[in-house]
Amino acid sequence: MLDKFKPGDTKTFERVVTKADCAMFDSGPVHPVYATFALARDAEWCCRLFVLEMKEEDEEGIGTMISVNHVSPAPEDVVVLFTATVKSLRGNEIICSYVAYCGERLVASGETGQKILKKEKLETLFRAL
Repeated sequence: MLDKFKPGDTKTFERVVTKADCAMFDSGPVHPVYATFALARDAEWCCRLFVLEMKEEDEEGIGTMISVNHVSPAPEDVVVLFTATVKSLRGNEIICSYVAYCGERLVASGETGQKILKKEKLETLFRAL
């Protein structure tokens, strides 16, 4: 694992909310705004941008936790800007806080964690399932 980042470093990611990102369950559409589960996916991706630069060829990242405080809606076709900030680096684990904004309005905030493990170790763990 490469030691490239420190607490306080940031990465950004923009998501244009599409129909596929809106709240929908097996029973059908709920409402035409960014779903909390889609927010979680994109928050994890924003933190993964660090992992992509930290992992070596024989390593891969795996999510360990996520929290989402979804405070306001983001309708279809708007741009949501995610900013992930390294909160801590402990061994092979990175913890990021993040915020997601639609213009000046906070849409969500929270934390996400990922560990970087050898691909071989992950394959062994997955085979044992």
